[in-house]
Amino acid sequence: MTSLNSHGLRFAFGTLTVLPVRVTRWDRGTARAGMLCAPLAGLVVGLLAAVPGGLLLLLGSGPPLAAAASVAVPAVLTRGLHLDGLADTADGLGSGRPADDALRIMKRSDIGPFGVITLLFVLLAQVAVLDQLYGQGWARGAVAAVVAAVTARLALTLASRQGVPAARPEGLGAAVAGTVTLRDAVAVGAVVVVACAGAGALLGGYGAPHHALAALVALGVAQLLLRHCVRRFGGVTGDVFGALAETAATAALVMLALG
Repeated sequence: MTSLNSHGLRFAFGTLTVLPVRVTRWDRGTARAGMLCAPLAGLVVGLLAAVPGGLLLLLGSGPPLAAAASVAVPAVLTRGLHLDGLADTADGLGSGRPADDALRIMKRSDIGPFGVITLLFVLLAQVAVLDQLYGQGWARGAVAAVVAAVTARLALTLASRQGVPAARPEGLGAAVAGTVTLRDAVAVGAVVVVACAGAGALLGGYGAPHHALAALVALGVAQLLLRHCVRRFGGVTGDVFGALAETAATAALVMLALG
């Protein structure tokens, strides 16, 4: 079990980040452990995203630049794969084509108009929210960056649960689809939501329920997208996983900007 957990951590960090972690096993058991560890990868990404935002504010920068830096870091740490997946999924959904044709559109190297528009508004929303929160203090922006990153990777854990099929027989989607039991997915989800509440509690006031609610709403939005993608494409792909991560992160940030 210790060995499997170690390989699972390698799988999570090796497939979800560009950190120098070598994936030494690529089987269903390792994929299951890796997707259960996905929120830990999100925690590291979120913490690293908060660092440049805080440093820029300390050096006299305004909140907009700090927000842009915090949004750029996750993109760099994933080689833009989640953003690319979001754009490809938007193109596939927006095409209105049958599943096979839509999947072929998603595999193209170029980005269509639906993808460009979706990327534009998602990135604008993320920067706008973090600008607002950094304007209220470094801690609020930093906690938001961490909560968004962790929630985004938790959405991937939930999307890997049993009963969610793969749209293709190859790729990351096929490797992780259906590997996580519903019980384990719920258990990890509960731990992450409680952790988000704890992070919010550090800010005082209604921070705990606000951050827990943000995580729950973000996961709900991601699940709606997941159901739509399964219905349209017949299952999940690596691109769909990227879209789920960016959707959950953006929804969590928007919720944190409200109230």
